[in-house]
Amino acid sequence: MSRTSARSGSPFEAAIGFSRAVRVGSTIAVSGTAPVWPDGGVDPDPVVQARRCWEIMLAALEELGGTVDDVIRTRQYVVDPAYGDAVGAVHGEIFGDVRPASTMVVVAGLLDPRWKVEMELDAVLSA
Repeated sequence: MSRTSARSGSPFEAAIGFSRAVRVGSTIAVSGTAPVWPDGGVDPDPVVQARRCWEIMLAALEELGGTVDDVIRTRQYVVDPAYGDAVGAVHGEIFGDVRPASTMVVVAGLLDPRWKVEMELDAVLSA
């Protein structure tokens, strides 16, 4: 099977040695994605952060031939349980009809203290 990858331009991709997303056959895995803008900025609002994460991930998914309808699993990491409802509502806006398997986990912290959320997804392309 062929292997292709998508890169988002994150400085961590080269430094750590990862791709934003990888496709092998009909499976696409999108790496943990933080809510960073191209200029390195991070909005403090967890809802804006959630939307930014999904924007980055869905662009990588599309670059590798996938769509929202192909997503089978999502993972959302939040640093405060108080963000759960708002971040979950953004997930519902995007995946309400798709309803992938999903997990939301409260974590002690993320790599950058400005990040309130980080997310990842897996997809299997339709035949």
